[in-house]
Amino acid sequence: MAVAFNKAWRNMDGSVVVARGVSAVAGRVRAVVVCGALIACAAAAEAREIVPFASEDYRAGTIVIRNAERALYLVGGDGRALRYRVAVGKPGKQWFGAAWIKGKYVQPAWSPPEEVRRDKPNLPDVIPGGSPKNPMGPRALLLDRDQYAIHGTNRPKSIGTYASYGCIRMRNEDIIDLYDRVRVGAKVVVIP
Repeated sequence: MAVAFNKAWRNMDGSVVVARGVSAVAGRVRAVVVCGALIACAAAAEAREIVPFASEDYRAGTIVIRNAERALYLVGGDGRALRYRVAVGKPGKQWFGAAWIKGKYVQPAWSPPEEVRRDKPNLPDVIPGGSPKNPMGPRALLLDRDQYAIHGTNRPKSIGTYASYGCIRMRNEDIIDLYDRVRVGAKVVVIP
C-alpha cells in the first residue's frame, strides 16, 4: 500500500524546506528523504555566498584568501565579494603575500612536490587527472609562486581546516565556479 507524506521544517536562516514522497514503506522512505534534504541544506550552508567586502585595497577580480577565516573572497568591486570556504596550509606550511594566476587547468594530473614526497614516499610520480586519488580535483588555478595552486579536492571534509602543504583547497563545485569566473593574470592575495 502506497502512503503519501509531507514533511516541513525551518532552516536556521528562516527558510522552509518541504519533503514530499510516496512510499510503500513510508517510515523508512520518509527518513531517507528527510535525511537527504537535511544533508542538502547543510551543504548549501557551506556553499559560496555573496557578502559585504570593503574592497578599497583590491580591484574587482582579485582573489583574497584570509587564512584565519579559511575563506577565499572573489572581489566584486561593488562593496561585495563572493565568499567560498576553503582549506589552507597547515601550520608551518602557509605562505602570505601576492601571487598571480599563471594557468588554468581542467582535470589536472598531479605530481607530488618534493616536500610531500619526503613525507609520503609511497606516492606515485604522477596521479592522472580524474583519478579519485588525485588531490587536485576537477580544476586547478596554478599560481606563479613555487608549486602552489587553488584547486578542488578528493578530501571534501578538509574544507574549513588547516590541511594542505600551502595550496588552497576548495569544494569541487566551488573550484568549478571560481574557475569560470577568473582569468589568467588575476591577482591573488593571501593574508593571515
